[in-house]
Amino acid sequence: MDRVCIDASLAVAWLTYERYTAAANALGREWSSEGVELLAPPVFHAEVVSVLRQQVFFKRMLPEEGDEALSICLDIPVRIIEGQELYRKAWSIASELQLPTCYDSLYLAAAEMNGCEFWTADKKLVGAAGTGRSWVKWLGEYSQQKKISTAEPPKLEAPKQEPPKQAIPRHEAPKLDDPGLWRKF
Repeated sequence: MDRVCIDASLAVAWLTYERYTAAANALGREWSSEGVELLAPPVFHAEVVSVLRQQVFFKRMLPEEGDEALSICLDIPVRIIEGQELYRKAWSIASELQLPTCYDSLYLAAAEMNGCEFWTADKKLVGAAGTGRSWVKWLGEYSQQKKISTAEPPKLEAPKQEPPKQAIPRHEAPKLDDPGLWRKF
């Protein structure tokens, strides 16, 4: 295997602490040691960045962690596959699989057009792709084969924040003995 197509759910598993993070990291190390090229369609970065932003917004990740995850995301050596043929193929796959959007089918189309495996942490997408696409691989199955724990990560509580300080007035009210106040009358 010299290349694979990855989706946003796999990248998010690399960048956050979730159920399949250990398996995603093991798979990433395996690919790195074998020199496997990563491919993805143009929606890849937009989807990953959106998930990271949600993680920060809903306080599942500290802002500093989100900034670091974003930097790492942008450094993932993934080649973006693009072109009219990709969109036509994605449209066809979405129609065939009765998908309401083409986001997932873009990944399937990129993998199919490049004759490579497609890896995802999204079990529903694997199910939607059907049994006729043996090149669609689920990260959960990899973790089972390699006997990697998929225990749910502990629920982390956001650090307690101090109550907001009272707003500082933009301009202090003049004191009664302020000569400037009395000159105005």
